Amino acid sequence: MTEKNYNPEQKTSKTMKKQSKAGARVPVTEIKKDKKVEEVKKETKKPVQQKIVKRDKAEVNSTSVPISTLDAKFICKFIKGKTIEKAMEDLELVIRKKKAVPMIGEIPHRKGKGIMSGRFPGKASGEFIIILKGLRGNANVNGLEAPIITEAVANKAARPFGRFGRIKRKRTHLKIVVTEKKVNKGAKK
Repeated sequence: MTEKNYNPEQKTSKTMKKQSKAGARVPVTEIKKDKKVEEVKKETKKPVQQKIVKRDKAEVNSTSVPISTLDAKFICKFIKGKTIEKAMEDLELVIRKKKAVPMIGEIPHRKGKGIMSGRFPGKASGEFIIILKGLRGNANVNGLEAPIITEAVANKAARPFGRFGRIKRKRTHLKIVVTEKKVNKGAKK
């Protein structure tokens, strides 16, 4: 095997010492120092324009959200047909108990125009706000300018039981879809 000469200066100094000890003169070849000047190449990247694929809808699916399916069903009906921002504002008012979610059944009357009976499901409204924020991001990515909630569905999920089968938990699957608002150019006012 041949040895690689990693440090040629050190090797020449060692051979010089050996020669001086031996007293004999051996011709020493000079080692050329090659300093490679590395040219720094600046790569100029052309700005790549990503083609924005404009889609007609955006959706969000949430599985096993820990809220009541009944509350979720009425909140879905409450936010359907609204813009994402308007739905989030209304749900903020529900959390602060300023606006009630209309519900059907043996529920007491509430104050407000056009509402007969309703409640203030705060926990469910908070979960819906989180989901609507994600939906707003999806709509921005898909290039929707004026998104309106066209589909809001709440389905029952698997119900986990607590320890010893005594405590029952609530779970709900949610699906919310937004599409772009169609503007009628020749609409009568």
